Parts: sequence; structure tokens; C-alpha cells
Amino acid sequence: MASRFDSLIQRTIPAFRNKRMTLGTSSVGFVPTMGALHEGHLSLVREAREKNDIVVSSIFVNPTQFGPSEDFDKYPQQLQEDARMLEELGVDIIFAPNKDEMYTDNHTTKVMPEIFETTAEGKSRPGFFTGVATVVTKLLNVVQPTNAYFGQKDAVQCCVIRRIVEDLNIPTNVVIMPTVRESDGLAMSSRNAYLTLEERLIAPVVFKSLLAGEQAWLDNDKQASAEEIVAEVQKVLNQEPMVNEVQYVSVDSNINMLPIDSVGPEGCCLSLALKCGEVRLIDNIVFGAIR
Repeated sequence: MASRFDSLIQRTIPAFRNKRMTLGTSSVGFVPTMGALHEGHLSLVREAREKNDIVVSSIFVNPTQFGPSEDFDKYPQQLQEDARMLEELGVDIIFAPNKDEMYTDNHTTKVMPEIFETTAEGKSRPGFFTGVATVVTKLLNVVQPTNAYFGQKDAVQCCVIRRIVEDLNIPTNVVIMPTVRESDGLAMSSRNAYLTLEERLIAPVVFKSLLAGEQAWLDNDKQASAEEIVAEVQKVLNQEPMVNEVQYVSVDSNINMLPIDSVGPEGCCLSLALKCGEVRLIDNIVFGAIR
């Protein structure tokens, strides 16, 4: 069935490139997404619209970044609604390929950012960053943007993308934007839709626990061991019985996202992943950042 968004949505790489050529050689801002858009995504699009002549967004639920027991089959998809929101914000092209367009039967090449597989998030999701690095590299090759926009909520992912852009000499500027939160502090995520009403009410404990870790550092004149910071985070999480699996609490360099033992005035990135009921939630804060 024909849609009013047919001219906006390009589903193949040749069709996208043809459409892109008609828009000239001006600066291009790119916002890659997996759809199910929320205010976090839309804030990236607004920034791209303000700073670039042309804005492209992609919608592709990338199968290679999901593990065998993860939620690929139920990940929310709402292309027409997403297209409506993107059109209202002035996006010029939506690239929405299917799996076969991005990964042909004889596709064998992978981009493997091995050092990041050893991070807390990498260990908890084996192969995840290889899937992310591969698909982002492919999307950047297709879109060839001047600027690409990502959210700080996925902190290690942002570091991975910066690394591959530098290592592979991709001529794109990577722009990291602050995490967008609900009024109660919960980081916006498409997966928040999985939360039951009761789980949603207690989910802000994630952000609350991170702030407690930061406060321990602030209270000691911006000096604390990673062990002390983690203990403060755990103290808050232990008060909430519906947090049934803390996968990790990690204190990392805010430059390369690798673990550190102590935090001085330069700060750190404090991140965690946990299960609230059956829903996996991740979040992070950069110590001392304005928020």
C-alpha cells in the first residue's frame, strides 16, 4: 500500500544514493537509529537539523548486535509513525533497509573493536560491539555524512564509534549529545516500553544509584576509589527488591571507557546494567558534567 512517506523513505542503497545526489554537496547530518523513536532520538535530529544543510536518519534493527537470547524478534517497530516524526522535524531522507539489503548472503566482513569487547558491557553482551561497529561502518559508508549524532546513554558504543572513525580514516565528525531523561531521571530508551507499570515506577533507581556514586566522589574532594564508588551504587540498588540482577557497575576512564581503579578531579564515566523484572536497563553518568 502506498504511503505519504514513500518519497522520503529509501529502502535500498542505490535508491538512497540516487536521492542523496539530488540534494547536492552541502553538509550532511546523520542520525542512525533502530526506530521506535523517542525524545532522545528526536533531540539528535533537532541538533542535526540546526547544524547541517541536509539531514539523513536511518531506521534499521540490526540483527548482528543482538545475542541469541535477546529481544530482536520483539524489538518495537513502527516505521510509519517514526517517519511522521522525522518528517515533522525536517529530515530530508530516511534510509530504512531490510536485513538482506545490509547483509547479503555472501557477507563475511566484520569490524571487530576487540579492546571494547573486554569492557563490562562487552563482556555482558559478547559480539555486541562487533555488530555495532560493523553496521555503523556500513551506514557511514553509505550515507557519507559530514556529522553523525549519537547519545551519551550508550557510552561505550560512542567510544567504539569514535575509535573506528579514527582508525579507518572515515571523514565524519562524531557528535555525542547528552542523555535525555524522563522527569524522574530514567534515561529514555525504546526498551522502556517493555516495563510494567510497577517496574516503571522503580526504574529511576538506576539514575539515583549513579548519582549516589558521584556524590561519594564529590564528598571526598573529588577523590575516591572505584571500590568506594561501586559500594555506594550497590547500597542504593540493594534497597530495591525488583532489581533482580545487577550485571555490572563499572568505573571507567571518560576518555577511552577502560576500567580504572581510582578517580581524581578529572572524573570518570560510571555505568551500570541491570534487570528490572525482565527488562535490561543501562545508564551512565560522567562525573562533574552539567546535567
